[in-house]
Amino acid sequence: MNLRNPWPVLPIVAGLASGLLTGCGTESGDAGADGSGVVVGMSDDILSTDPASGYDPGSWLLFNNVFQSLLGFPKGATEPQPDAAESCGFADTGTKVYRCTLREGLKFSNGDPLTSKDVKFSFDRMLRINDPDGPAIMFPTLEKVSTPDRRTVVFELNTPDATFPSKIASGAGSIVDHREYDADGLREDGEAVGSGPYRLDSFANDRAVFSVNEHYKGSAETKNSGVTLEFFHGDQNALKKAVQDAEVDIAYRGLTAEAINDIDRADDGTGGVEIVEGSSAEVQHLVFNMDDPVAGKLGVRRAIAHLIDRDALVRDVHQGTASPLYSIVPAGIGGHNTAFFDTYGARPSKAEAAAALEEEGITGKVKLTLWSTPSRYGPATDQELKAIAGQLNASGLFDADVESVPFAQYEKDIAAGKYGVYVKGWVPDYPDADNFTGPFFGEGNVLDNNYDGGRITDSLLPRTAAQSDRSATDEEFGRIQDIVAEDIPVLPVWQAKQYAVVRDGVYGLEYCLDASTVFRFWELSKA
Repeated sequence: MNLRNPWPVLPIVAGLASGLLTGCGTESGDAGADGSGVVVGMSDDILSTDPASGYDPGSWLLFNNVFQSLLGFPKGATEPQPDAAESCGFADTGTKVYRCTLREGLKFSNGDPLTSKDVKFSFDRMLRINDPDGPAIMFPTLEKVSTPDRRTVVFELNTPDATFPSKIASGAGSIVDHREYDADGLREDGEAVGSGPYRLDSFANDRAVFSVNEHYKGSAETKNSGVTLEFFHGDQNALKKAVQDAEVDIAYRGLTAEAINDIDRADDGTGGVEIVEGSSAEVQHLVFNMDDPVAGKLGVRRAIAHLIDRDALVRDVHQGTASPLYSIVPAGIGGHNTAFFDTYGARPSKAEAAAALEEEGITGKVKLTLWSTPSRYGPATDQELKAIAGQLNASGLFDADVESVPFAQYEKDIAAGKYGVYVKGWVPDYPDADNFTGPFFGEGNVLDNNYDGGRITDSLLPRTAAQSDRSATDEEFGRIQDIVAEDIPVLPVWQAKQYAVVRDGVYGLEYCLDASTVFRFWELSKA
């Protein structure tokens, strides 16, 4: 994964907490179920309309609504449920053969029938193209897809993988029409043909328009006549103005804490807008290049772990909305522990940091650059990295500064090993501890930090992958988190909360803000 530009959605000042709503319109019956269209504004762009390529929040928002997967995550579900499939299950006790039976009568939005041939084509195509900005990296265990008949799909895995159902329930499992897509190349015309609840009518630089797909057959029930996405390309002021002026019904991603507070004050209880809070498993880490001559030294990483003040960052930068994160698996996900809290504590310790550097043989100040990118991981990323540098420098043990570069160059430089310490965010593909561990370790890991996770990848992750009872994996995932706290290839910083601003008379937004990261167009309605 190219780390799907996660960031804390709409941070809010602490004083606003009393005004937060967690169920906008929930108790209002069918208000707005007249089929009116809904306009959603967001700062994210949609980087691809082709599921073999896009691996970012904007693109997956499109995939989750335009394409069907065999399974999906309906509102409130933490386990994948059938969607294009009538049923799915492991055909063996070793979780290496997974079989699905399709619903009868499935069609794409253009009227073409959807059969097992399309499912096989979609997975084979994604793996064959293996786009560096695509989700093929999620399927290292997928060996072969076969189709015994037009409604049956069989996935053969090279190793046991109990998380496979969750993987195919994500945007990575999107089914495309084999008649409409090149088996060997990406679609670049900005169009999309899927079998999901919505069809993509038009896609342009500033707007995407979706209407209800009359051919859809699955678990979702649409409550509007369509959705329009307005793209603000990181312009927070324009997004703020749009929701205040009722040019959009919902502001979904990208507003700062100050902007939200301004909106709340301007509304002054008149009832024009409401702020909706949802759960989130988005996280942010500092990443260390293990081959770097400075950051590659364990004593330096341990000193940083002893000096970082997450509470101050959450208070001063994110203004009380994100939560301090003390492990790579966030709170709310099975197997979570607090390995970094247990090892380094919550309060900064200059003495412990100095001892870590002394043990490494370092006596002078450590000169260090923290690398950032201005908006990809949130509007306050640069501010946060400067605050972290300030914390390090205040100890007298570091001489740290911050460099911020555009994201395209940032990714190239990381891949080339030019940075010692850099920031990365993560939006989960599915709500399982595997998705916060597996992608980060081993050859080709998405962090590009040269960490040898042998103890993790050789035994612990394979054991968790073979366990169909996910609650039985807590011990192994706990050990993985403990190892990461010992080695510190990454340093967890915060876990996001989700917020959005919604105009009065718009309902169902709370069903779009949960740890599954699925923004469900079909749950939105408008009076």
